[in-house]
Amino acid sequence: MRTQPTLLFCLTTFSLSAFSLAHAESGLASYYGYGKAAKNGELTCAHRTRPFGSVLKVSYSGRTIQCRVNDRGPFIRGRIVDLSVPAARALGMMSAGVVRVSVE
Repeated sequence: MRTQPTLLFCLTTFSLSAFSLAHAESGLASYYGYGKAAKNGELTCAHRTRPFGSVLKVSYSGRTIQCRVNDRGPFIRGRIVDLSVPAARALGMMSAGVVRVSVE
């Protein structure tokens, strides 16, 4: 009889930890001016592992944007996200080219 409450506790703990797996990353971001075109000025990005269609919050220098994953990449070591030109412009990183960002 004691196994049911223990099992319920374990399952609840596991499911809560699974929700917290949407972890924040920190690393370098670049932008690209090629590839899949966004519709209606949508801010898009490329990420290696996040599912297509998921929305990421990207922060740099006090600015935060939300962009949708529609491509794979970047494939350069140390970079965690590639932003489309409209997304890079909204984030204010166009002149720098490569910046350190936080991604949630």
